[in-house]
Amino acid sequence: KLPIHWMWWPAIGGLFVGLGGLIFPQALGVGYETIGTLLQGNATSALIAGVLLVKSTIWILSLGSGTSGGVLAPLLMMGAALGGVEATFLPAIGAGFWPLISMGAILAGTMRTPFTGILFAFELTHDMNVMLPLLVAGAIAYATTVLTLKRSILTEKIARRGFHLSREYSIDPLEILFASEVMRTEVNVLAAGSMVGDFPDDTKPRGQRLFPVTDGAGRLSGVVTRRHLRTLTEAGETRLLIGEIAKEPVVAFEKEPLRVVASRMAQSGLTVLPVVEAGTRKFTGMISLRDLLRARAHNHREEHHRERVLPAA
Repeated sequence: KLPIHWMWWPAIGGLFVGLGGLIFPQALGVGYETIGTLLQGNATSALIAGVLLVKSTIWILSLGSGTSGGVLAPLLMMGAALGGVEATFLPAIGAGFWPLISMGAILAGTMRTPFTGILFAFELTHDMNVMLPLLVAGAIAYATTVLTLKRSILTEKIARRGFHLSREYSIDPLEILFASEVMRTEVNVLAAGSMVGDFPDDTKPRGQRLFPVTDGAGRLSGVVTRRHLRTLTEAGETRLLIGEIAKEPVVAFEKEPLRVVASRMAQSGLTVLPVVEAGTRKFTGMISLRDLLRARAHNHREEHHRERVLPAA
């Protein structure tokens, strides 16, 4: 559930879009007429400046506000306008040449779809002479964004919500599985208000060495080890509250990919982490290094099963 103040962001984004439309009406809508004017080489300096300044600003604010705005048409318009600027100082090859090349490069690099950008731009002119310049510009733009940015504009918003989209031929199961899918929920939980003497040494499960400590609302307040409890019991410190001896935990969140959990284990040197809900810190389970290995082993068995050759009937 999003915080209340986040709900105002789309309205603020819409306000800026409306203000931009009042300043530069051509910035609103799909803008195919504006794109056509730019490609024909008939665009004025005011039109080019309006697209680059107003259109790009309201597009950025619209996407940043959390709304699901369009990507294709704005990129076409801004790419063509950028080409109009380039045409003022680059060699004059033909009307609309640089806007077309720039438009194809913007699509190829920003969306990381080089062939789509090249073919889309070629389809507008059906001129085979621009194919080679489009290939060069598209390849350079694509290589630049791949080397400088982790994700494309199409996957960045999804990635920020915790869902990683792999582009590799071999997908790492730690990238596509979440902590909530492999965590153990049958865990012995200790109440922060209980005392050390209330904890019997034969508590099940016997293999559990780390115990989460929760408050009355089920929120994680700390962790304590079986060895620590045993040491205090042998020393006669049975009247101590569990919440007073619990240590600050390193946690994993339910919707985190296992890759992030594994990285946190490597950084902290811990092999068992309590799993909590993001925001509320409500305890939901435990995840260990063994659980991560079991997830990878399960994925390996599935891959091996798919690769087997079916026997002839």
